Amino acid sequence: MRTSPDNTSRPGREDQQVAIPTTTRAPAGTAGVPSRLPAALLPWGWAAALFALYATVAVRRHLLLRTTGYDLGIFEQAVRAYAELRAPVVPLRGEGFNLLGDHFHPLLAALAPLYRLWPSPLCLLAAQSALLALAVVPLARWAARALGRRAAHAIAAAYGLSWGIASAAAFDFHEVALAVPLLACCLEALARQRWRPAVAWAAPLLLVKEDLGLTLAAVGAYIAFRGPRTLGLVTAAAGLIGSLVEVKLLMPAFHPAGGYAHGGNLAEGYGSLLSTLAHAPLDVLRPDIKAMTLVLVFAPSALLALRSPLSLIAVPTLAWRMMSDNGFHWGTAFHYSAVLMPVVFAGLIDALTVWRRTDHPLAARHVRASLATVLAVTVVMLPSFPLAQLLQRATWRTTEHVEAARALLARIPDGATVAASNRLVPQLTSRCTVVVFPTFPVEGKLYEYDRKRLPPPTAEWIVHDRRAPEAWPYKTGHWPYPIEQQEAELAAAQKRHGYRKVAARDGITLLRRS
Repeated sequence: MRTSPDNTSRPGREDQQVAIPTTTRAPAGTAGVPSRLPAALLPWGWAAALFALYATVAVRRHLLLRTTGYDLGIFEQAVRAYAELRAPVVPLRGEGFNLLGDHFHPLLAALAPLYRLWPSPLCLLAAQSALLALAVVPLARWAARALGRRAAHAIAAAYGLSWGIASAAAFDFHEVALAVPLLACCLEALARQRWRPAVAWAAPLLLVKEDLGLTLAAVGAYIAFRGPRTLGLVTAAAGLIGSLVEVKLLMPAFHPAGGYAHGGNLAEGYGSLLSTLAHAPLDVLRPDIKAMTLVLVFAPSALLALRSPLSLIAVPTLAWRMMSDNGFHWGTAFHYSAVLMPVVFAGLIDALTVWRRTDHPLAARHVRASLATVLAVTVVMLPSFPLAQLLQRATWRTTEHVEAARALLARIPDGATVAASNRLVPQLTSRCTVVVFPTFPVEGKLYEYDRKRLPPPTAEWIVHDRRAPEAWPYKTGHWPYPIEQQEAELAAAQKRHGYRKVAARDGITLLRRS
């Protein structure tokens, strides 16, 4: 019987969406005992190669002082606390600030044993690189089974070089890296209609970040639509209730001031629920950067992922980002799109699987042309995103400024308290107690205070870099304050707060409290 090349299933034939019948001839190169071992190793080979790629970019950025206190330093202080069997109190976020009040990510504690063995920011960068790379294993395995080995290579390359993964791999460390392989394994299980394993893979998302309960709910909705309705509805309810409990009860209990730390990012309503809902479609598409991001999210699949119902699992993440008042959430930089990439490529595999199974005379050509287009899009987009840094000469050159910074930082003893410029913070967080200089934040509030009345520094040491950092994704400039204010605070530390200059070199100043 001919199968229609679309994503609608026929009564009693639900398994035809992703499963290849046992009577179907295996793709060339996959049949026979001698080829089984290489086929099994294909996904892991890609994972190893991608890990090396991501780790190289991340480590070089750190060695060149391109990582930041916000966010690598913050997460290192949290994981260091877990490794020392303490609550994740993070001085960079404020005195006595428990990071579970910022975002709910207790699964970070899983990295504590590794950090205990290797107490370094490089440990977190390597762990993130491994997590992002591991997600290729279920995707490539599924693609090899459904589309053949050549297609699996194409899918693995497109995922590994996709801009959403590249942006996350090249910007510090973030908890969402834990979600990427979990979601990829969940999607593979959904494709095989292994509903309970899919839920088991998705359930830990509740412990990665508070908004991922909505993604769990989307997984449940998909299961309710395509599989056991009761299991799907229970999963969806667990995701919604879990996120609600985390935002309304757990996070306010950990936050020093109570409430949801990022509630201010939620767009304001229009006076009534109906008015807010009426404006929602426009708010999702304006300003223009939002529409561009929505297109770019699915561009790595040549937009073919939109043919699969699996792509609906991306809706919760896209919805909260587009409805946010934080402009960082709207674009393609940072780590915000990492969890979307497994969904996009799962949708691509699902959409092509329908064509792979049909006896349509142009089916094979359609699959080949689609994969060629996907690879072409990948190549075209690659120079615009951070993996291209590997081809830049500056990435492999250690400047005099970097050497000067290392020399001055080496003069700060282990265990000291330090106020440091944002780019110098993660160079110290493994061995010192560090805050950002000038004082940031104040009383756990990120921007809700008077910059003209900053509290005086109290750390033993101050190390300040007046050079404007050069590092994607930030624009060149100083953070969190203009350079004029930073230099004024540095002068005040020496004139009024008892600090003396220990050394200065190439724009970097080291002070110590008398």
